[in-house]
Amino acid sequence: MHWHPRKLHDDYGPEARFAVEREAELPTTAWDREVARALELGLQGADSIVDRRIPTFSRGELPHFAGINTFLKAPYVEDVRTCGDYDVAVLGAPFDGGTTYRPGTRFGPQGIRRISALYGPYSFELGVDLRESITMADLGDIFTIPGNIEKTFDQISKAVSHVYASGAFPVVLGGDHSIGYPTVRGVAEHLSGNLGIIHFDRHVDTQETDLDERMHTTPWFHATDIPNVPPQNLVQIGIGGWQAPRPGVKVGRERGTTIMTVTDCVEMGIEAAAERALEVAWRGAEAVWLSFDVDCLDAAFVPGTGWPEPGGFLPREVLKFIQIIADAAPLAGIEVVECSPPYDNADITSLIATRVICDTLGCLVRSGHLPSKKKEAAS
Repeated sequence: MHWHPRKLHDDYGPEARFAVEREAELPTTAWDREVARALELGLQGADSIVDRRIPTFSRGELPHFAGINTFLKAPYVEDVRTCGDYDVAVLGAPFDGGTTYRPGTRFGPQGIRRISALYGPYSFELGVDLRESITMADLGDIFTIPGNIEKTFDQISKAVSHVYASGAFPVVLGGDHSIGYPTVRGVAEHLSGNLGIIHFDRHVDTQETDLDERMHTTPWFHATDIPNVPPQNLVQIGIGGWQAPRPGVKVGRERGTTIMTVTDCVEMGIEAAAERALEVAWRGAEAVWLSFDVDCLDAAFVPGTGWPEPGGFLPREVLKFIQIIADAAPLAGIEVVECSPPYDNADITSLIATRVICDTLGCLVRSGHLPSKKKEAAS
């Protein structure tokens, strides 16, 4: 019998009702294409397999525990010159040479990709199927230089610049937060106007040097030294606790950056806090970069990070915040940093990193910001 949405009963919650109705409207074209490709490349399954959509060799999403790790099992693209053929390009920045205490974020991209296999491309609440809406590729990792932070910065800037210039939406898997400076630098060079930054963190990361070098505590001092990245367009969300070096606070005060603590956001309401963050970051800006440090969440939810701090956001709070930001306007790209699998417990830190990326992409799709309008016009 053909199901019709008007036959739904009245006992659903409002969000659940929307989700169930929306799923019926989503196409399965890309999924059908993936199944056909899997059968072609992976051979028809054994004669005993009843479901003839199953190949002999795992290709695509299923089973979730099999296959080579890429982000959300997106195709691995070895020739990075073709990244512009995709709407979204994922790239890893496996570097922890800017770490000042607990290392291990060089394994962040591996950890995030590994647990991302747990997810499918469909979000029930958002009513979005990424596989049916956008094309995504995993470009692998940037060749970072473990003993040289400045050469690594140059490598990261070149990589992000290449992806951004191609028209693909860059998703950067960190890495420690020192990469915030070279990622922003890679985008800013392509803009005629200003670049704003929305920065989720428990730490300001605005001092000039730490331990006599540019480290993961310094990216926003140097990013806001770039001529078209004014500090007045830097808004920092979740700052607080006992790990905020006073030199960084002084820099932010003198340069006019905007800080909202966890308490600020909770007491004014996540919706109001997100609106203020958007207003500050987008004020006179051409584009906005989203930098998400997993330690903005309470330490209970992110044990696998370098500087865990109690008192941070709950996952549902930060996800709501992210959804509002991504719904509001197209973003230049996103980086998720400070995920350190060696300290993680049951991959839960890598899982929140994956969820932040998926929700960002899902809301960009839902609001029509992905695929990029600029890219569609160019093609």
